[in-house]
Amino acid sequence: MKKGVVVIGGILVFFLIIFMMYRSSYNTAINMQEDVTEKWGDVGATYQRRADLVPQLVATVKGAAANERGILTQVTEARAGIVNAKTPEEMEVMGKKINTAINLAFEAYPQIRSTENFGELQVALEGTENRISVARQNYNESVKKYNSHIRGFLNSMFLNKDTFPKKEPFKESAGSENAPKVDFSK
Repeated sequence: MKKGVVVIGGILVFFLIIFMMYRSSYNTAINMQEDVTEKWGDVGATYQRRADLVPQLVATVKGAAANERGILTQVTEARAGIVNAKTPEEMEVMGKKINTAINLAFEAYPQIRSTENFGELQVALEGTENRISVARQNYNESVKKYNSHIRGFLNSMFLNKDTFPKKEPFKESAGSENAPKVDFSK
């Protein structure tokens, strides 16, 4: 009788160990699967940030450049008018226009800053692209850990392939090796 109890106890311990291994493997796979989903969501959120931010930045820079262009055009036209003036009265009128244009330039826009705005746009674009790159790398790292776990020797036998399918890392789209074009003319 003692021998039978020891055998049954040994079998129960064996199945308990198998169950605990399965439970641990299953829970780890669930956590890793959720991590992959979260990391992909982070990639999507970063894409959305870019989609929201870039058009606003471009519009702001274009608006500032258009404002400066208008001011410079007024100043240039006023200066050209004084050079082309033939009489002292015309010179006086043009002089007033120049002073008005110059005062407008200083009051409305004291410094020409288009170049700075374009520089800031470049920095913002670079930062956004860096965020996207980091999010993709984090996603791929998460996929690698998950796939390594589910494809391990015992885990591949224990885990249902329908419940825990292999995940694909981020893959570039065709033509993505070419830099996107930013059009400031519109």
